[in-house]
Amino acid sequence: MREERPIIALDFPSFEDIKKFLALFPQEEKLYVKVGMELFYGNGPEIVRYVKGLGHSIFLDLKLHDIPNTVQSAMTMLSQLDVDMMTVHAAGGVEMMRAAKAGLLKPAKIIAVTQLTSTSEENMRDWQNIQTSLQESVVNYAKRSQEAGLDGVVCSAHEVDLIKKATSEDFICLTPGIRPKGAAVGDQKRVMTPHDAQLIGSNYIVVGRPIIQAQDPLAVYHQIKEEWNS
Repeated sequence: MREERPIIALDFPSFEDIKKFLALFPQEEKLYVKVGMELFYGNGPEIVRYVKGLGHSIFLDLKLHDIPNTVQSAMTMLSQLDVDMMTVHAAGGVEMMRAAKAGLLKPAKIIAVTQLTSTSEENMRDWQNIQTSLQESVVNYAKRSQEAGLDGVVCSAHEVDLIKKATSEDFICLTPGIRPKGAAVGDQKRVMTPHDAQLIGSNYIVVGRPIIQAQDPLAVYHQIKEEWNS
């Protein structure tokens, strides 16, 4: 299963910014958007209810990571917002991930963050003291996430093939760090174009700055969507 809509990362600081941005799109065009930490912590559940009220799908990316009981309780609260997908950190362990799934009151996909796309192998070995390769770390987290019963993982498109082989074809690989050809990389270390992500088997892609900072976000969105589905 592959989502045809690129997920737009709504990396804005305020409610008003969101309203102005979403108003650029026709009402009949239903988007898939990411609500991350900055937006949620600044505006709370109200922003999710507003976006859902417009008919858009929501990827709530809060990367929960705590003791199992706390994560389960948090998921119980968050699932009442009727979001479509949420994240936890795979580093929290199998028990924590199982607790996250047990906390759902309403159907939603839960995927786990493996290694952030801003993390290089050198960073991982230095900061996290994980002395394997970056790919081995990601694949291990993916296998543990599947063991916990989650729907998939967040990963770099460069790891999709390895993860599919280690888990299953229907295990979701959501890939951030997507940049159209010629776009600035920014603080992402492991990036890929929408077309290449499609070829390699990504199920979802997340695009932020190339769309939200564009002079014509609607045109750039459709350009990326076309490339993703080509």
